Amino acid sequence: MKRITLSLAIASFVSLLASPVLLAHCEVPCGIYGDQRRFEEMLEDQATIFKAMDQIVELAAKDDALSHNQLARWVSTKDAHATNTQHVIAQYFMTQRIKPGTDAAGRAAYVQKLTAAHAVMRAAMKCKQTVDPEDAKALQASILDFYRAYEGKEPHFHE
Repeated sequence: MKRITLSLAIASFVSLLASPVLLAHCEVPCGIYGDQRRFEEMLEDQATIFKAMDQIVELAAKDDALSHNQLARWVSTKDAHATNTQHVIAQYFMTQRIKPGTDAAGRAAYVQKLTAAHAVMRAAMKCKQTVDPEDAKALQASILDFYRAYEGKEPHFHE
């Protein structure tokens, strides 16, 4: 019985290590944050979504088993990257980084950040629902708008 319990414990630990949930930043007040990295991650997700949409449209026109297989994989990839973007907004920015202000200007900035963050989440949701490249472009625009609201400056990212 002890061997089975130990095996289950080890298997559970290993599955937790492989879990995508662990890719999110911790929810303890560690004070270690990488805002720029999170924006770059969301933009990388958006680029993957854009490419996936293109591949889905191309593969949908084909009628062979390999194309059907790849089509399913691209849909899954597109949705996973959209979900990741939503998780970064919700689990990193909204729960840990965006704080309400104490004065009128701080409260206004808070509302502006929340509104922009919500727009990213909605644009990511729209990318799950469609294969329209314009929706992927709208996601990119909403991420950049959120950056402007959050950082208070124009974004500059390395390509």
